Amino acid sequence: MGRIEEARAFLKRIGMPKEQHSDLCCYALLAMAGMKPDMVWVEATNDWIRIHDIIQFTNQYYGASYAENSRETFRKQALHKFRTAALAEDNGMPTNSPNYRYRLTEEATQLIKTIQSADWERALGCFLQYHERLIDIYESKKKMTMMPVKINSQTLHFSVGKHNELQKAIIEEFAPRYAPNSECLYVGDTIKKDLVKDVEKLKELGFEITLHDKMPDVVLYCEDRNWIYFVESVTSVGPMNPKRILEINEMTENVTAGKIFVTAFLDFKTYKRFSQELAWETEVWIAEMPEHMIHLDGDRFLEPR
Repeated sequence: MGRIEEARAFLKRIGMPKEQHSDLCCYALLAMAGMKPDMVWVEATNDWIRIHDIIQFTNQYYGASYAENSRETFRKQALHKFRTAALAEDNGMPTNSPNYRYRLTEEATQLIKTIQSADWERALGCFLQYHERLIDIYESKKKMTMMPVKINSQTLHFSVGKHNELQKAIIEEFAPRYAPNSECLYVGDTIKKDLVKDVEKLKELGFEITLHDKMPDVVLYCEDRNWIYFVESVTSVGPMNPKRILEINEMTENVTAGKIFVTAFLDFKTYKRFSQELAWETEVWIAEMPEHMIHLDGDRFLEPR
């Protein structure tokens, strides 16, 4: 096994995420340990080192060709993650200081020295006992920052992000005001695409959904009025333009319930970016001013056509 692959195997075993199994991260580890191709792991060191030095070491001893303008890539993809995983530390200087340096922690250095030795498994167990794996740290953060949202009297959780923040507002702010007593038949999540999908009710209403159909972001149904609200949550793409209306109408050609088309935005600034694309006879709701709607022409306000 070559030196790069040995470094990659080390990063995998200590629980670094897949993104930190890259050649760049392996080179950063080797440079920080001072490991030249002809050395053995027990000779690893942890001298203070600049990103410039890491790049020079990598190019000189491993035949790479990283340019100086790749320093930020090394910093973000390797060194920041190493620091979070207790592999590396900095010297506390301001980041824009020419004296700002990194080095492997003493614990990481002692572990690296045992690679390919009889002490490796024991040393790895000790290290992981006291230093949480980065992949677990990230998973924990992901769980901690999930956004709770009340859907059909149930509390579910969206992953964090602007798109889901807006979907949460649609369900908790728009629906009670403009679709009272409605139930959510469909809502996606940026990670889990079908967070809520009431297939039986959708079929009962006449939906014919195939794998190729792109559902609106949120579908609400008001049974006492027999109205369906199709709501697109727009942060970067996908407003209710004429093409989108046609797609939804084709998908729901057997649906007899009244159809209302709504485009939702987080703020007025985003609305202005898409205002010229919006289809006539649709509605606009903006989360930062939840008690107001914008009606795009037509003889009915927030009613089916």
